Amino acid sequence: MATVFAKDKGAGTTVESLSDSDISVSRIGAPELGLTVKQKQFWWQKRGRYDPGAIATQPSVFDDAATAEKYYPPSSWENTHRFDPTFRWTWGEENKLVRKIDFRIMVWACVMFMALELDRSNLVQALTDNFLKDLGMTTNDYNLGNSVFKLSFMCAELPSQLVSKWLGPDRWIPMQMILWSIVAVSQFWLSGRSSFLACRSLLGILQGGFIPDIILYLSYFYKHFELSIRLSFFWMAMSIADILSALLAYGLLHMRGVGEKSGWRWLFLIEGLLTLVVGLLSGVLMPAGPCQTASWFRGRDGWFSEREEKIIVNRVLREDPTKSTMHNREPITPRTLWQSLKDYDLWPLYVIGLMFQIPVTPQTQYLTLSLKGLGFSTFQTNLLTIPYTVLHIITMLLLTYFAEIWNELTLTSMIAQVWALPFLIYFYVADTSQASKWLVFTLTTLLLAYPSAHPIQVGWNSRNSNAVRLRTVSAACYNMVVQAGGVIASNIYRTDDKPLYRRGNRQLLAIACGNIGVYLLTKAYYVWRNKSRDAKWNAMTEEERLTYLATTKDEGNKRLDFRFAH
Repeated sequence: MATVFAKDKGAGTTVESLSDSDISVSRIGAPELGLTVKQKQFWWQKRGRYDPGAIATQPSVFDDAATAEKYYPPSSWENTHRFDPTFRWTWGEENKLVRKIDFRIMVWACVMFMALELDRSNLVQALTDNFLKDLGMTTNDYNLGNSVFKLSFMCAELPSQLVSKWLGPDRWIPMQMILWSIVAVSQFWLSGRSSFLACRSLLGILQGGFIPDIILYLSYFYKHFELSIRLSFFWMAMSIADILSALLAYGLLHMRGVGEKSGWRWLFLIEGLLTLVVGLLSGVLMPAGPCQTASWFRGRDGWFSEREEKIIVNRVLREDPTKSTMHNREPITPRTLWQSLKDYDLWPLYVIGLMFQIPVTPQTQYLTLSLKGLGFSTFQTNLLTIPYTVLHIITMLLLTYFAEIWNELTLTSMIAQVWALPFLIYFYVADTSQASKWLVFTLTTLLLAYPSAHPIQVGWNSRNSNAVRLRTVSAACYNMVVQAGGVIASNIYRTDDKPLYRRGNRQLLAIACGNIGVYLLTKAYYVWRNKSRDAKWNAMTEEERLTYLATTKDEGNKRLDFRFAH
């Protein structure tokens, strides 16, 4: 039985097979490496499979004497002093350290994302408390507000990412949170359409960029396959925030009349103050990187020992040496920005990002309005938004897990479009005004419980960028097109099409069908690109390959030895 593993060649990946009795070859004079293992193992799969005392250090380009120095981190990288190609550690140490990173870094990242979601999604809950009527607005005004928010969010994505790369995510993210929480609190004093649109725009501008900023930050601590499953937990935190928002709304909307104010005003005020607290704490809880955790708040000695810092740095670099090509306070230059924007190999993922959420977004945005229209009370409506969110968490986690285990990103991501088709067909052909309100609620819940491919696609985009410079820009670009898709989706359900929205549902059904084609074409494109590179690489002699690695000016995913994930 052979064990297959991926050996990074700088920016690229080649696949080799070893028998179970083989041991990875180290450089002459270097300590022995551990047995090569299949990397896509999650914590519940590792229990009992590995000897905790066995060497966990995996093969990498740093073990090849002919090319190792080509991939050494530069002296300007903030973690260079912890890099050591001869350093070894055990499985027991690695697994314990990853759990520690999860607790120290990942948990708080999820808390911050929950804070963002509270402030951007509580508008849906406010709708149940006569929000539109109190401000003299229509559903078209509501659509416009969603469009303004997403456009502002989209336009701020790339500038925010560039600022984050310049200042550092540990500085910029807390600043963002504090500023947007002030805007969120100010919604207590909304007076009409103009103030509503102004606040939605400011929220979008200040929240835009948060997601790619935090993903870049997490990449300092995790390997690619580890980050993929943790991104599903990241988006699970967003769904938990939606559940929390519904429960808070159930209580806070009962405050209607307190101080002669509407309940939705208290909802905006209190949830905004919660976000402000999280933003202030983030300023002292986010270290700049794995080797920069010491502070007055986090402790003089920091969160990680010297040995733990060396494990973090070396395990991450052994998997992806390109992570040392930029330090965490280094800005993106205009030339690098342009090179990244014109990288056509990432455009298929941008098209997917633009389209994949559209089939379910209008139903999500109109859920509370639809439930009230079916005859549910304000407080019933708030609670009835919880079931689909719980189911959505489960399906998203399962989808992300299977994508990694099957090593299949494209077709697994496409499952969400297939999931939506039967429900969209029903809403297009059925007269829901004559159907049981519980039947409509159930089918809507099942539609919105779709297995989101968002965590998969964010990690997919990061893998296929394969360089810090490109990854920084591509993460922002991907999220920009996702927001652009949200703008499109926010204008599909129109006032002149209600209450059944047949025209809108027909459009959603057509888009879902088209999305299936987009995924299949993306799969075909990356398969073709990899085969083309295989042909060129395999035609080269070993000497020609070494010369290429030593002299090439190709960077990131343009290297001949890089293979696209699909």
